[in-house]
Amino acid sequence: MRFHTRKLVKPGDLNANGTLFGGAVLAWIDEEAALYSIIQLENKKVVTKYMSEINFMSSAHRGDIIEIGVAVVKFGKSSLTLKCEVRNKMTLETIVTVDNIIMVNLGDDGKPKNHGKTKIEYVKDRIAKEEKNS
Repeated sequence: MRFHTRKLVKPGDLNANGTLFGGAVLAWIDEEAALYSIIQLENKKVVTKYMSEINFMSSAHRGDIIEIGVAVVKFGKSSLTLKCEVRNKMTLETIVTVDNIIMVNLGDDGKPKNHGKTKIEYVKDRIAKEEKNS
């Protein structure tokens, strides 16, 4: 799993117990899944269809640095299924896991559109390929 994003837990991210609010971390997970999918599918029109059970394993506190990792579970015809882990950057203790997040690729009409992708692609490899073909 690759961890792309780091967040600082700030006072506005806390719940009444003084720990990281679940809604805040879920918003961060959804954003990370969307960004990852947009890059993989090369389409800005991607939406979240499904998020499986969310397993809160530990808490985070004000001042903690967390990191969000995503990995591809599988490529569908118009979808991309991801898994996610949120962990404390300093201790590497897992805070949250989500086993399945299904992101759907959309066409201009707002309906699911085949993306034609079958494997993970890295931007650096796409750039190298384009330069080679130029």
